[in-house]
Amino acid sequence: MENRELAETKETISQAVEKVELDALDIQGKYQDKQSNETKTSDISHNGHGFDTEQGDKSNKINIVGEIETEGNTVAQEYSSDKVDASGDFAPKSQEVNTNDVVQNDLAKEEDDSRDKEPKHMDQIADEIPSEDPNLEPVFDGTEVPGMEACRSSSTRKLDSDQETLVVVEKAVALKNFVKEKSAVAVSTMLRRLSGKSDEGAAGNFDDEGKDVSGFSNNSEPNAVSEKSVEKFDWNPLNYLKKSSDADLENKTERRDSLTRGPPTPIAMKGRIILYTRLGCEESKQVRHFLHMKRLRYVEINLDVYPSRKMELEKISGSTSVPKVYFNEILIGGLSEVKTLNVSGKLDEKIDFLITEAPIFEAPSPPLPGEDDESSSGALDELALVVRKMKETIAVKDRFYKMRRFSNCFLASEAVDFLSEDQYLERQEAVEFAQKLASKFFFHHALDENIFEDGNHLYRFLDDDPIVASQCHNIRRGILTVKPKPIVEIASRLRFLSYAMFEAYVSEDGRHVDYTSVHGSEEFARYLRIVEELQRVEIWDLSREEKLAFFINLYNMMAIHAILVLGHPAGALERRKLFGEFRYVIGGSTYSLSAIHNGILRGNQRPPYNLKKPFGAKDKRTRVALPYPEPLIHFTLVCGTRSGPALRCYSPKNIDEELMDAARNFLRSGGVVIDLTAKTAQASMILKWYSIDFGKNEVEVLKHVSNYLDPADSEKLLDLLATSDLKVTYQAYDWGLNG
Repeated sequence: MENRELAETKETISQAVEKVELDALDIQGKYQDKQSNETKTSDISHNGHGFDTEQGDKSNKINIVGEIETEGNTVAQEYSSDKVDASGDFAPKSQEVNTNDVVQNDLAKEEDDSRDKEPKHMDQIADEIPSEDPNLEPVFDGTEVPGMEACRSSSTRKLDSDQETLVVVEKAVALKNFVKEKSAVAVSTMLRRLSGKSDEGAAGNFDDEGKDVSGFSNNSEPNAVSEKSVEKFDWNPLNYLKKSSDADLENKTERRDSLTRGPPTPIAMKGRIILYTRLGCEESKQVRHFLHMKRLRYVEINLDVYPSRKMELEKISGSTSVPKVYFNEILIGGLSEVKTLNVSGKLDEKIDFLITEAPIFEAPSPPLPGEDDESSSGALDELALVVRKMKETIAVKDRFYKMRRFSNCFLASEAVDFLSEDQYLERQEAVEFAQKLASKFFFHHALDENIFEDGNHLYRFLDDDPIVASQCHNIRRGILTVKPKPIVEIASRLRFLSYAMFEAYVSEDGRHVDYTSVHGSEEFARYLRIVEELQRVEIWDLSREEKLAFFINLYNMMAIHAILVLGHPAGALERRKLFGEFRYVIGGSTYSLSAIHNGILRGNQRPPYNLKKPFGAKDKRTRVALPYPEPLIHFTLVCGTRSGPALRCYSPKNIDEELMDAARNFLRSGGVVIDLTAKTAQASMILKWYSIDFGKNEVEVLKHVSNYLDPADSEKLLDLLATSDLKVTYQAYDWGLNG
């Protein structure tokens, strides 16, 4: 098989080489004919001919590479990122592309003559490249960005005029200099930036950070290209090679430090502050704010989350009323006591005590791991014990099936043999027992062709699936032996914990998250234990209201988890990873943030700027998807950005009212701004990206939105729509961290 692929690869490359040679000879012939008709001096003609031939040869080489890339990655892999020929082109590993001696001599001469001139030319080209903008259209998982094939095919078009040839000449020379200077860095940067490029059809082409780069800068040099050539060659690889390694390093540093920005740096102290609270307590909110403004880090013990601490609080303070603040073992009191100490100046003395004195044994302790947690409790799952024994007994290894290699698989016949012997079953009974195990999501067919059948079929245990093992963050290696709890119970505990965490670690307006405190909290550790229970739950029978509340709450907590694991995404490629490659296992299937958003909550609709739906026709997850899109969910999902909606918790009982409240809160807080004098409406980009969920056109979208605006603004908007004088613009989306 490998020999056949190698032979096909060599044949494809040889065809490409032959085309290069033919095109080079064709171009040489054209310019030789042209040279004979020109009246310039022989030296100038020779130099111009050599220069054009060199660049024509280069452009044809680049065209060949572009054509090969559109067919797949097999041929493209034969080109080395660090091997560059004398002209700056990428050379195949297997063989070098040779043209006639005349072209080679001209190439060598022109390189010697222009070596001193190239740096200046490079600067001229760089000046024409637009600077990048931080506002990037969203890129989601699962599909290729529209417009990529068009960009590739544009590089394979033949040149129709000398002026168009000059465009490729300038680009090829500039690209040659970049590759010579930093080959490996340049190539990796180009591929990384190219993978994140998006296109919006009529809206024009955008660079890696959202700026319109349909054409070049208007400030062109005397030898600038014409408008026609700009339209023909709107893709410029220099847009992706322009950023230096220093800029990349700065972006990485900014991404790493972004989680710690925003909140004031807490005072370093040896002591410990314990704050006892309850859910929904207004005075507890005020005490949190006061301690935050005083730069005092504290450990919160919510008595609703840790009910066993009620007895402790009553024992050490004489009552269970909250809030109560402890500095080490010393009771400071509630909100009024804290404010009194602050006014008198005695609070500063208490703080000085905390800075120098460590807590003694009698001081209240922070929550212990697993304290009052029901996640690890439950009935023993006997089926899980059988599967664990089966996994330890049968051979799990890489196998070939239907001309493909599958990792960590086992044969169905070996599983049936084990179950027949271990459970004392006839072979048919063992097959039925294996089908029962598969229906409980312990393992699945390598190609999802069936539930379970005896024979040479290949199956994988859930934690051995390569996607699960590499991208899913709610599953540990091994098999859980606790029987799965009902999804309604898990959703209820998740909702309760999310409410407590948002109250403790999110600002009152829901716009800012204290990621540092979340990461170190016992509540977040409990959340991780809860989502581990989702591996083998059955979610098919959830009602519409239950699905909405469960998946919205899960999405928001999952986004926080993803940011804590991956860091805040710095650009399009990082956002693609956060939205598409950070997953949970739920009911035996994997779900990314994009799958939950576009697959479940939007009724399996295509994400913006993508070509296909998240779930295929045979995807099991379509059973979970809502029957139609829910437009108001866009005002509830928070992916860690500043332009997103406020973070809050949702319940199935009041989900529709809560969705409308979220829409009003978002749209009235700057989501749509009406200017009656200028007859304009500035709308959030969310309404543009997901306009299809609100209406068929812009007018229908704005009419839908008017239902959630203030009555006065709604009336203004409808009046402007009636007169057809309204001009709609969209606000730049701020991808910065909501920390």
